[in-house]
Amino acid sequence: MSEEKEMSFLGHIGELRAHLVRSIIAIIIGALIVGFNINWIMDHVFFAPTKNDFVTFRVINHYSQEFFGHQSFTIPDTFKVQQKKLLQQFDVMMSVSIFGGMVLAFPYIIWELWRFISPALHPKERKNSTFVINFVWILFMLGVLVGYFLILPLAINFGLLFSISNSITQLFDLSDYTTLFLQVVLGMGVVFLFPVLVYFLTVIGILTPQFLKTYRRHAIVVIMVVAAIVTPADVFSMLAAAFPLLILYEFSVMMSIYVYKKTQKEEQKALAKNK
Repeated sequence: MSEEKEMSFLGHIGELRAHLVRSIIAIIIGALIVGFNINWIMDHVFFAPTKNDFVTFRVINHYSQEFFGHQSFTIPDTFKVQQKKLLQQFDVMMSVSIFGGMVLAFPYIIWELWRFISPALHPKERKNSTFVINFVWILFMLGVLVGYFLILPLAINFGLLFSISNSITQLFDLSDYTTLFLQVVLGMGVVFLFPVLVYFLTVIGILTPQFLKTYRRHAIVVIMVVAAIVTPADVFSMLAAAFPLLILYEFSVMMSIYVYKKTQKEEQKALAKNK
């Protein structure tokens, strides 16, 4: 019996390894797609938030012109990112390619995860898990988009326009910009998965809607701290990151209420059948 259990365990490990290998291959394929188009991606995606014609600046400036008579955001036309090390561009190309590969392959990675856990689920659980799996990659992509189109442009604008002396010449390092880009975009993608965590903790009974409501004020403080970590140290980008996170928290509360009530009904039905 112990040998059967051991073989079963080893079989699961082997199956998990196969799913991980396929996921890594998907990331590599995505990274190669990004790598072969790196010149276009760097000019039109990576450095797009540093240009005045970026969609976020055009939208904000349009409404700012309508209501206040002037533009709110203007990026200096002389903005240039400098390379300070010999192989710095190669390192950035690899980082951007791997990150892009992860973003492109993320829905497939989640699908591989579902394929691994689905055989152990009951038909009803499998149906619910399909919704959760889709919910995971949609939330991640939504967080990436919020980071790219909202948080990153505001952070860049603040960093470029903030000056304490005319004697200081701003020189922007390629690695610093890359770190800022990945920190904001990837960070927001990960943080947006918070409702998924709430869902699972509610399902297994660790978290309740009452707990989320009672500690709402504490959660706001935590959200502000997380927003400060994900974004640079400026108030505008931090508040811009905190606002969608607050909406996510309220959405998580409503989702927890729904899941909690559903779980309670199922438990009551199970008790009624046992009687």
